[in-house]
Amino acid sequence: MELGPLTIHFYALCIIAGIVVAVWLGDKRFKTYGDNLENVVADVAMWAVPFGIIGGRLYHVISSPNDYFGKNGNPIDALKIWQGGLGIWGAISIGAIAACFAYKKQQKQKELPSFGYFLDALAPGILLAQAVGRLGNWFNGELFGRPSDLPWALEIPKTLRPSEYSSIETFHPTFLYELIWCTLIAVALILWAKKLAPGQVFSAYVALYSAGRLLIEVIRIDEANTIAGLRVNVWVSAIVAVLALLNYLRLVRSSAKI
Repeated sequence: MELGPLTIHFYALCIIAGIVVAVWLGDKRFKTYGDNLENVVADVAMWAVPFGIIGGRLYHVISSPNDYFGKNGNPIDALKIWQGGLGIWGAISIGAIAACFAYKKQQKQKELPSFGYFLDALAPGILLAQAVGRLGNWFNGELFGRPSDLPWALEIPKTLRPSEYSSIETFHPTFLYELIWCTLIAVALILWAKKLAPGQVFSAYVALYSAGRLLIEVIRIDEANTIAGLRVNVWVSAIVAVLALLNYLRLVRSSAKI
């Protein structure tokens, strides 16, 4: 949207709004673990957020190289984050590593609970941030699914449709499905958090989100690299879901021994 000399990118605004929600809710939840935890989440976010964005963009570019380095690609476009394209796996993994380093540094200065508690506090907020971020896909008219005539099907402008679907008007709003799924998981984890051992909330978040993402990926029709006929993100979702589930079960057994 043009506002005088300024160009406002709604995708970028959605990402920023999501980060604000994640930091606010994460801080609110983390402070319930002690009296000396003021501003810890915000301080860690100063490192985790930029590294998470870089990681998310790197994953997207690596998993969709033809868009930027192919015959009709432009490498400079890899820097245009506001146009869309952040891979959640890269964002979470690189962001979590940066958060761990920043958190350990704070642990040396003040008495803080284990990093597992920190991740658990952040998990619902991250999910809501993902949900808000998916609104950006709506503004960009991207990441929709197969053709659909369901009541909630989304009308996509002809210029944004894949060439093979140019005559079809309505499609599955897969970003809406992910928005709803993320919100439901966030609410569930907030309600059940007190019944889980440290680290289980974050593991449950990763496992549940990955399972839903796997099903959503099967519906999507945007161009993507494939392995054995399946989108790369389908394989990644399945692998990450299994690993997160195994870690969740490991934490269950560990807590039972205490």
